[in-house]
Amino acid sequence: MELDGPTDRDRVSCSAHLRAETSDGQAILLLDDRGWSSSGPTNIWAYQTVEDIESTARTVVGPDEPRSGQTYDEADAEYWDALADTVRRYGVEIDPTELATLPHDVELSRSVLAQLGRGEAGEEHPSI
Repeated sequence: MELDGPTDRDRVSCSAHLRAETSDGQAILLLDDRGWSSSGPTNIWAYQTVEDIESTARTVVGPDEPRSGQTYDEADAEYWDALADTVRRYGVEIDPTELATLPHDVELSRSVLAQLGRGEAGEEHPSI
């Protein structure tokens, strides 16, 4: 998770990438076109938490909302099928249902952690 563009005191703007990590440590890029922006009061970053950012990141990388005439279950199945197909192109066989159950860790960039007033180890610092 990275900051998307210059930081503003009244706007949060981040980009999110979804990667799968294989058992041998290879990172497979699944999605690189996701992100979000929100605006609010001056110094909006003072109101953000790591948990809020992580939750939003998980939401924006999917699964997507159903298209017209599609159920949530159908949209979920389509999403995980597409991601599993991407993983298979790298020679890793995985069932979409299994892929959906894997841990979903969010890694925040140093710039995001700095905006949240945290150091590299997650230590609290005075607010920005």
